[in-house]
Amino acid sequence: MGQVDGKVALVTGGASGIGAACAETLAREGAAVIVSDIDDAGGNALVATIAAAGGRAVYLPHDVTSEESWHIVIGDIERRHGRLDILVSNAGIGIMCTSIVEMSLADWRRQTAVNLDGVFLSVKYCLPLLRKSGGGSIIMTSSIAGLRGSATLAGYCATKGGVRLFAKAIAMECASRGDNIRVNSVHPGIIDTPIWGKIRPDLAAAAGGRNAPAIDIEEYGRRGAPLGRVGKPQDIANGVLFLASDASSYITGSELVIDGGITGGQITRVGPLAMSSAHE
Repeated sequence: MGQVDGKVALVTGGASGIGAACAETLAREGAAVIVSDIDDAGGNALVATIAAAGGRAVYLPHDVTSEESWHIVIGDIERRHGRLDILVSNAGIGIMCTSIVEMSLADWRRQTAVNLDGVFLSVKYCLPLLRKSGGGSIIMTSSIAGLRGSATLAGYCATKGGVRLFAKAIAMECASRGDNIRVNSVHPGIIDTPIWGKIRPDLAAAAGGRNAPAIDIEEYGRRGAPLGRVGKPQDIANGVLFLASDASSYITGSELVIDGGITGGQITRVGPLAMSSAHE
């Protein structure tokens, strides 16, 4: 307990999934957390949950693609706390399509606006306050799709690959200035979050606008990850806590891959797992 005691943390896209797990974990470990999102109901409910557990958190409505929204959020943080120590630039969306030729320019631009412009704006507007506070940690949520290609996620790969190198570039900028700010990226694999219900707009439209699950995530994780299971948001939050804390004080410009072994290579299952697969 207390790994980030006394620190102030901003988590974008913090109302659900990985963002919510990060916010809860940082608050549990002593940080005052600002949860920002476009999901007002989810954000307020999460803050209430954190408060009930004895943590400190506030929710701020926030469109990460809006420069004006960033002015408001950073101004609020500075008025409330006078400092910022941790930025978890997590807000993102995924759009899957069977071929890039079927992806609309509107969807390409929307995904890029959230996944890349939003991360750029997070650094542009948080970095001055982090520097004023004497340093800190920036953690950007990328993906294993930022490390390797995927036939149905070309646009998503482009944005998450961009986040990966953007993190390295900002890490080098901060290191060159000696401003005591570390910058790293986190690369989740198959994680059980709401993004899987939103990743196919065509299926959602066919379901009357509801979040139609395009993938059986439990089965996908069991078959796709060498560890044989889907990851949970807390798995990523544990890594984010490490990068936010002083335990990672000599780590910057790095990639923390949390994927159950997917990018490590391929395996042939043996023993009980092999027998289980044979009877499927």
